[in-house]
Amino acid sequence: MPVDVALLDEALAVAHLPALCGALVHVTGDESWIRPEWTPVYVPLSRGETGLPPEVEADIRARAKAAITEFLAGDGKLPPAPPVAVVRRIMDFVAGAEIPEAYADFAMDELAIAGQSSKDPQFDQPRLQAAARKLKVLVIGAGMSGILAGIRLSQAGVPFEIIDKNPDVGGTWFENTYPGCRVDNANHMYSYSFEPNHAWPQHFSPQPELLKYFRGVVERHGLRRHIRFETLVEACAWDDAKGVWRVTLKDRDGRSEVVEANAVISAVGQLNRPRYPDVEGRETFEGPSFHSAEWRHDVDLKGKRVAVIGTGASAFQFVPEIAPEVGQMTVFMRNPPWGLPVAHYHESVPEGFKWLLEHVPYYDKWYRFYLFWTTTEGFLPMVKSDPLWNGGPGAVSEVNAGLREMVGQYLSAQVADRADLVDKVVPGYPIGGKRAVLDNGVWLGALKRENVRLVTDKLEKITSKGVVAGGVEHEVDVIIYGTGFQASNFLSFYKVTGKGGRELHDVWAGDARAYLGMTVPDFPNFFMIYGPNTNIVVNGSIIFFSECAVRYIVGCLRMLGETGAAAMEVRKDVHDAFNAKVDEANKGWAWGSPHVTSWYKNSFGRVSQNWPFGLIDYWRATLAPNPDDFVLERQTEPVA
Repeated sequence: MPVDVALLDEALAVAHLPALCGALVHVTGDESWIRPEWTPVYVPLSRGETGLPPEVEADIRARAKAAITEFLAGDGKLPPAPPVAVVRRIMDFVAGAEIPEAYADFAMDELAIAGQSSKDPQFDQPRLQAAARKLKVLVIGAGMSGILAGIRLSQAGVPFEIIDKNPDVGGTWFENTYPGCRVDNANHMYSYSFEPNHAWPQHFSPQPELLKYFRGVVERHGLRRHIRFETLVEACAWDDAKGVWRVTLKDRDGRSEVVEANAVISAVGQLNRPRYPDVEGRETFEGPSFHSAEWRHDVDLKGKRVAVIGTGASAFQFVPEIAPEVGQMTVFMRNPPWGLPVAHYHESVPEGFKWLLEHVPYYDKWYRFYLFWTTTEGFLPMVKSDPLWNGGPGAVSEVNAGLREMVGQYLSAQVADRADLVDKVVPGYPIGGKRAVLDNGVWLGALKRENVRLVTDKLEKITSKGVVAGGVEHEVDVIIYGTGFQASNFLSFYKVTGKGGRELHDVWAGDARAYLGMTVPDFPNFFMIYGPNTNIVVNGSIIFFSECAVRYIVGCLRMLGETGAAAMEVRKDVHDAFNAKVDEANKGWAWGSPHVTSWYKNSFGRVSQNWPFGLIDYWRATLAPNPDDFVLERQTEPVA
């Protein structure tokens, strides 16, 4: 293809050079693209600068320009794939550090250099395919995880139906439409590994673009015909006699129907039921009030006196958006969030960068790998607790304290001209103790506006006219709650009754637990995605966890086919031992610190959300189900 020299120059100017060098090994067959002296030296929380001298970067760009021009002018054929040993060297080069050998197969699988991954369903035996066709799976939820489950079930040849309460797909990206709503994980990683999007308009794209992406995936995979919209799941009950799930549905007209399924996959997520503060008088306020997850677009905020209660991730996004239009804003903050510096949080992806992703083979894979490594496993040591640490409750280790110092100075510098804010914007808890947000200065810029007041006094009550805090009533016209979700109230939308009539919420008694976040004893063929203890704090995209979970669940369905069993349930001893291990491990991280209170912990003080190990550990644990972990029922002739 003809090369637009100006566009290529623009592309090279914004390229992530280590990822480009890795890609050019594939394009040219020349291993010298990963020479040791070009190895990047990244600075934590930076934009990925290589740390190389400008003249070295200029030399790399000049060489890359020649190589890309030659490739595009040719026949488009790539040389033989580099050996695994060379791919391993590229990994180390792009990561800027030697990746431990224990991570090699994990990283190779995530890269999917050959276009295949362990996450691809393997139902290639004719009799296994026949067994798959006899199954019926019901998926609850058409958000990110439910869509993923539908794709993999379709690839495996397993009949399925997806039920969703909304009139369209997208889940959280359909429901949350507040101003400024966007992803806080880099988009080139917050996307399915097998469905890259080279046209993301921003590095951290807004809600409409995310909804557009998931709609597009649904259309490309022909899933819409499998989805029943505007339908509620009211109850799932295991029929002991028939060995099936009986699921009660209610459509938008109130009509009920009971459908049967061999297996149920719950993909309703953790963050979907708004949480309001337990404060006196909340229902007495006479003006409009709403939660950010249920934004009232019919309420005109222009010139109004607005109270914002809560300063979590959502408020961090919508406050800067609405502050310029309101008359007066009063922000009620209990604890400040840690804002990690990400200067390009609102920046567009340059056209040249999109061009590289689309036209230079493997550049997209190596750029995703760079994001994956440097923002996941590479970041974890900074929030690991040191049992010998005695430097105070503001940090959990020397490394964590160093990170705190760096980010604290960054935040303080933004309000150096406002003495009234200096002592209010740096959190007292460790980084990693609560969900951190990505900051490019707009949050504190909004708090510094003349029409914005920050109130840190304890919220006492809400009256018909406003909000009382610290003994002072603040009269307002509108109240917006940015107070998060009922994260610990798993599967709260419907009842799940397992063997012997046991109801799942009664079993949990407010303390949800599951094996690998997916399965619970006495609930055969019932699986959860993004279930208990599968949330991540600092290490990457939740899509990774969903892909691992779906691989495991499809593996369970394969096991049913291979063994001829009709049902499988996790053994109680396996389930209990796993959860004991999780509880103990969670104590060793910043979010498990006894000095921290957050939505990661349930009413018992137990961390019920978070995965306390590395991504590699979840990847390995979910490669395939271990038959010894389960009780298989109703054995018939196994599938050969």
